[in-house]
Amino acid sequence: MGEIDSSLASRRKALWLIGAAGLVALGADSAGAATTPRTAPPGTPLRLRPAVLPAPKPTPKPTPKPRPAPWSPAPLTALKPGEPIRHLAELVPPAPPNTIALTIDDGPHPEYTPRVLDLLAEHQVHATFFIIGEQIKDNAKLVERIAADGHQICNHTMTHPIAFDDVSKKRLKTEIAEPHDLIAQTTQIVPTLFRAPGGAWSPAVLDAVAEHDMLPIDWAVDPRDWARPGAARIRKALTKSKAGDILLVHDGGGDRAQTVSALRAAIPRLKKKGLSFVAL
Repeated sequence: MGEIDSSLASRRKALWLIGAAGLVALGADSAGAATTPRTAPPGTPLRLRPAVLPAPKPTPKPTPKPRPAPWSPAPLTALKPGEPIRHLAELVPPAPPNTIALTIDDGPHPEYTPRVLDLLAEHQVHATFFIIGEQIKDNAKLVERIAADGHQICNHTMTHPIAFDDVSKKRLKTEIAEPHDLIAQTTQIVPTLFRAPGGAWSPAVLDAVAEHDMLPIDWAVDPRDWARPGAARIRKALTKSKAGDILLVHDGGGDRAQTVSALRAAIPRLKKKGLSFVAL
């Protein structure tokens, strides 16, 4: 009887051990199921997680730099420092022989500047644009086109004040510094030339221009196109130009249809005289 009881106890103990082992295995399977992905039934569409891409790095803007004159890789200087330049011979190095410089003031203008640019492109002429700072923001694409077409872009003050040689020193600095920065930001070109409105120069103006490493540019030929004397008179004045002259016309500040018409006639005549155009 004792032997039978002992045998039953041994069998119960064995059964208990087998059951415990089964529970442990079942627990392991459950744990594995939590971490091991199930195999989807055949035909179930796969769901892919969207890839997380790194944010693109911003493209750095090029550092603004001066645009050199076409005849000199080095920056131009003045033969007589501290004086407004009226002829190409007053630049160092001077422009090539039989050249003239067409300078265009008071833009950009949404109507007349594109017409002037189209005309210059037609005749393969590069010019120098003296632009007004407060007109850059509303015509930024036009300013970019001037630069893209290969023309020189220069500083003509922020607001074009009359009697510029009589403004306060504080305003003088603002009128020169603000368009200087706007031109550089818009075109990536640092302006190296400055023209005072109406040619109103003073020692204070010249000093302020020099502080920004710019040359003061005046003119030798003024057809007074701003007064709209008629396309024929503007053309006649322009075609009298001689080698080395700096010419002045306007693409802003009012109706410049006469100027566009005069340039259309004058440019071929000046070329026929053996003169070629250079940007400063």
